[in-house]
Parts: sequence; structure tokens; C-alpha cells
Amino acid sequence: MHYEGHIIRPPSEANSILLQITVGCSHNKCSFCGTYKGERFRIKEDSIIMEDIAFAANYCKRQRRVFLCDGDALIIPQKRLMNILLQIKKQLPWVTRVGVYANAKSLKMKTPDELRELKANGLGIAYMGLETGDDLILKKINKGATSETMIQMGRKARDAGIKLSITVILGIAGKERSTIHAKETGRVLSAIDPEYIGALSLMLIPGTPLYQDYASGRFHLLEPNDMLEELKTMIAATNLSKGLFHANHASNYLPIKARLPKDKEATLKIIEQALSGKVPLKPEYLRAL
Repeated sequence: MHYEGHIIRPPSEANSILLQITVGCSHNKCSFCGTYKGERFRIKEDSIIMEDIAFAANYCKRQRRVFLCDGDALIIPQKRLMNILLQIKKQLPWVTRVGVYANAKSLKMKTPDELRELKANGLGIAYMGLETGDDLILKKINKGATSETMIQMGRKARDAGIKLSITVILGIAGKERSTIHAKETGRVLSAIDPEYIGALSLMLIPGTPLYQDYASGRFHLLEPNDMLEELKTMIAATNLSKGLFHANHASNYLPIKARLPKDKEATLKIIEQALSGKVPLKPEYLRAL
């Protein structure tokens, strides 16, 4: 496989074939993210991508899923992306699902018919970073979209039949807007109604604008119990028809896996127990990105 730069993938794609079709991220402006700093976004040559698919055809016969890296592979023009999916279907017939990172910009560039075409040819899930539903914080972290745009683009993917996994970040609003962030995020998640939600806890990365704000005293990091209060408020404000709310990422202090709405009240009780000290939290040294 021809890998360049930083290769990242969602935790749920740990056993997938990682097919890098772009390098970097087309947005690359989020204040909390240092993954692709210094990397110029580009689409890889078709010849290299086809070589990697051929490699997977020979050496990756046990993997049943493919994840298209890097940060925003959905932004590839439709004709080229369709050719990649068709080659995966032709050369890797045992693959049952293709996944991809998506953002509001890339989803906006695809028509509903194009998304349905991608779905019909193997694209089964898109991972979208919402981070927060608070418009003020979305602007502060340079996310490049409003909450209303996030809702529209999330619904657009859902309406095309593509499963949606949305990431949110506990602590991203700091102390001052923690409650607003939690409630507004719950509002946006409820409006999109995704199949999956993954909540991460903020870990500051040196060299990023948000880290610089923290170092200069302009941003105040939440304490572990503040993170839990935020998580409790967020889950209470999130109403899904049928979805999984995960907060079991390595960065989180309290692993949570809840099927909403069925497990909502029980999950809130577990968080209350953790806040009262009856359930231990993950020690700081075990947390990781």
C-alpha cells in the first residue's frame, strides 16, 4: 500500500482495509486539530489508487470492509469516486461496506442523486465531525459550517440511505459555554437523527490555535466532573429514533455505550453515580487520542 503523511481512521474501522485516496484534509482549519498541519490537500493519482486496490485483492482477503482515507475523501469528483467504488466492487467482491470521512462542504458538493449512486455502489457509512451544535463555538473553532448547515447535510446523507456516524467533542466550548454547547449539540443531533454518535473528550494538541488559547489563559479546560456533567446534559438533550451513543473512546473518563432512546435513563443514572464517586473514572495517564 502507498501511504503518505498521517493516516487516521475511526475506531470502528480498525479491521478495515485502509485505502488512501487523498492526502490530508480539504478544510484543515479547525483550531483543535493538528493532524494535517503542514500537509497540502490533494487527491492521489488514479494509477496509485488502482495499484493499492490490486494489492488488497491479493493480500487483504480476510477484511470485509474498506475505509477511504484521509480526512475528506468524499470531496473527490463523482466520476473518479465512482470508478474507485466500482473497482473495489470488481476486485474485492467479498467487501460488504465502504466507509469515508465527510464534512458539510463535501456533502454539499454532492447532489442527492450522486449520494444515492454512491450508496448503490458500496458506500455504506459516512463519518462526520459535528464537534458542537453551538454556532458561536463552531465559528470559534473554524469548523466552516453553521449548525443549520450541519443539520441539512447530515439529513442529506441519511435521506440517500448512507448510514451516518457523528463525532462530538466534550469540553470543546470550555467552561463558559459548556451547558449551551451540550444542549445545542443535543438539539442538532436530534434533528439529524444519525445511526451512531461518538463523543470524544477534548485533549489539547501542542501547536494548535486552541492549545495556544489555553496556554495564554483565553481557554479554560474542563475538569473530569465538568466533562461528565456536559455528557449528562448532552445525552438528556439528544432524542434519537434509534441510534447508538458511544462515549467509549480512549480520551473519555467514563466509557458509555447506550442505545437511544431505550438506554437513556439508565445511562443518565450511571453518569450520576460517577459524579457522586460510586463509579471510578479512567485515570489521566490512560487517556489517549
